[in-house]
Amino acid sequence: MATPFVVHFDPVAFSIGPVHVHWYGLMYLGGFLGGWALGEYRRRQGRLPVSADRFGDLMFYAMMGVVIGGRVGYMLFYTAINWIWADPLAIFRVWDGGMSFHGGLLGVLVAGLWWSRRNGIKFFDTVDFVAPLVPLGLGLGRLGNFINGELWGKPTDLPIGMIFKNAPDALPRHPNPLYEFALEGVTMFVVLWLFSMKPRPRYAVSGMFALLYGVFRFTIEFVRVPDPQLGYLAFGWVTMGQILSLPLIAVGILLLILSHRAPYAPVAPPVAAAG
Repeated sequence: MATPFVVHFDPVAFSIGPVHVHWYGLMYLGGFLGGWALGEYRRRQGRLPVSADRFGDLMFYAMMGVVIGGRVGYMLFYTAINWIWADPLAIFRVWDGGMSFHGGLLGVLVAGLWWSRRNGIKFFDTVDFVAPLVPLGLGLGRLGNFINGELWGKPTDLPIGMIFKNAPDALPRHPNPLYEFALEGVTMFVVLWLFSMKPRPRYAVSGMFALLYGVFRFTIEFVRVPDPQLGYLAFGWVTMGQILSLPLIAVGILLLILSHRAPYAPVAPPVAAAG
């Protein structure tokens, strides 16, 4: 029987004097830059009828939405609510860890709504454009979780089991971050990118994103150890991640139904390449 792989990486990618640059932060940066590049490629094809500067504004606001929404969402969904009056500054201590995808998603939606109104774009046309760009950041973020040795799964006898040095024991466990990388990152990116290669009715791409993420996250939670401060919330198996994913599944189905009678987003003429 093969010896299980031990997950024990240095979370610091490199240091510049007293400043330590972590792999997790680089993954976030890579997700933003990659999404920006892919979005600009699609914009130049005429898929978002705005200038490069206005698209840059959208990506900047979306980035802020991810960071602010992710942190606020974690503090609201995954910690005891008494931090609001007992330790309100805790929300700024991002170095202590704690980011929520669902909170980050809400932050991006708020940023997208504000940008859409300022630029005269239908909100769901913006969301449909951005949705295929998100899995890149999701996947890289999960690789960051894996490097940090966190979000480990339940013990397993399967050959894929790995030992997480930060876990409370030395048992082989499901490498949950790699499962999420494969499903929420790679699979969602491939499906959404191919699905959106040709114009789709309004709501269709957003609905596909919400449905896929909701189903994948709900399923993966069955082998993931819940956050210790929360544990299981019902029936000895329901986690906060599953509860937060159910609305996404419902919204995804609703948006896909609505898309059958929705118009197509306007497509501008492709931008000629410089040179």
